[in-house]
Amino acid sequence: MSPDARVGHLAMLLFSVLVAGSFALGVLAANDIAPMALNAVRFWIATVLIGALVLTRGGFPAGSFVAPWRYLILAGIFAIYFVLMFEGLKTAPSVSAAAVFTLTPILSAGFGWLILRQHLTGRMGTALLIGGVGALWVIFRADVQALLRFEIGRGEAIYFVGVVCHALYTPLVRKLNRGETALIFSFGTIAGAAVILTAFGWTDLIATDWANLPPVVWVTIVYTAVFATAATATLLQFAALRLPSSKVMAYTYLVPAWVMVWDVALGGSVPPLAVVAGVALTGVALVLLLRD
Repeated sequence: MSPDARVGHLAMLLFSVLVAGSFALGVLAANDIAPMALNAVRFWIATVLIGALVLTRGGFPAGSFVAPWRYLILAGIFAIYFVLMFEGLKTAPSVSAAAVFTLTPILSAGFGWLILRQHLTGRMGTALLIGGVGALWVIFRADVQALLRFEIGRGEAIYFVGVVCHALYTPLVRKLNRGETALIFSFGTIAGAAVILTAFGWTDLIATDWANLPPVVWVTIVYTAVFATAATATLLQFAALRLPSSKVMAYTYLVPAWVMVWDVALGGSVPPLAVVAGVALTGVALVLLLRD
């Protein structure tokens, strides 16, 4: 494994841990604040953080914002994903939503072929199929009859639309990048998302009673801004420039397991063993996808 690939894998391992935290905290805060308002604030905080970090590392080189439409496309996709995530978490359990997130690799592989002509091997296709089965098992809460009737929850259905956007985002990063560093490219994307969310979510921002929000909402805003936005966006773009799209998103298969750890740490209970079996299947898919 090349040094570039190795650090790409380490970046995505950390990505999976940080993303899991946003599910566990998001479930606790989703019903106390409008998704547009929460995400607008978190993206502005993340913009300031990443902007400050770029300035400490020499600032923005000439040409960093050539063809700004690239950032707006990625920002729009990013914003839609996060708004739909928190809208879905109003009713979807955190582990179930995380299982929907694990459908990203198979969707990302499809977009990777359409946009970058990245091809799947037979083993990778098998891995994606196994991971998809495991995800569906968790989404339908290990209920075969519900699966056969395709009784999917409203929250999971809403979030799935966001997951499609996230899967499209990964290959687009490589397609649209023109040599910018992951940090600068992340700044452009996140700043664009902040502007878009503020414009479309202005009514929600004004209507929110910021002074009387529960503490868990502020914890969620700060965590998602620092760790689940600034950090994960940089990690994702860093890895996307070093690994194939399907391998980048393979790490999403770790998210449900990390969510269970987060839930227990925050005082929740361990899901039923039958549901845990579905999470284990996604782990098998991860192992198969990461093999060269």
